[in-house]
Amino acid sequence: MIIHYISEENSILNKFIAEIRDVKIQKDSLRFRRNIERIGEVLGYELSKSLSFSKRDITTPLGNKTINLPEKDIVLCSILRAGLPLHQGLLNYFDDAENAFISAYRHHPNNDSEFEIVVEYFASPSLDNKTLLLADPMLATGQSLAAVYEAIKKHGIPKEIHIVAVIGSTEGIEFIKNHFPENTHLWIAAIDDTLNDKGYIVPGLGDAGDLAFGGKL
Repeated sequence: MIIHYISEENSILNKFIAEIRDVKIQKDSLRFRRNIERIGEVLGYELSKSLSFSKRDITTPLGNKTINLPEKDIVLCSILRAGLPLHQGLLNYFDDAENAFISAYRHHPNNDSEFEIVVEYFASPSLDNKTLLLADPMLATGQSLAAVYEAIKKHGIPKEIHIVAVIGSTEGIEFIKNHFPENTHLWIAAIDDTLNDKGYIVPGLGDAGDLAFGGKL
């Protein structure tokens, strides 16, 4: 796996990451969603540099100009529900991409810290020979991403896979390395070293889905 750790180099991205972590600022769900969206835009810009481009002739009111433009073969897939603001940030830049959505959640059969990943819903165009951008804001244990990848294989094999995440754990990153093709790219804004006994990233930011959309049963 090819890892692109974007906040290793100082940029305005650091401000957006700080605000989604801050216990005072993150309570504003509108601002939280917008910051996740802005992080998606930054990651999308960095990701765009690695895509395939081809020359296109553009006609202006005063003449013609040849410009290198990205190939139109992108499918943007987000994991519901937490992935929606990140999806929107990427869609702001890849506005002609096809879109896919998949649900994956932690099921605790014994009401304890043990859980399994349940994938129930998937709507997608064909993924065969496409460039897949897979958006999930929190890469904690990595089990959700691995389960999602197994599910989406039924809709075709992408030519490229780019995972886009806001915060990940070192353990989760190591886990998905063994479940995705070797040439998969991971575009990630921040990496934390620790998971707690419930499988949440520490210090992380809490539950991204709840912060964006409110608590759940």
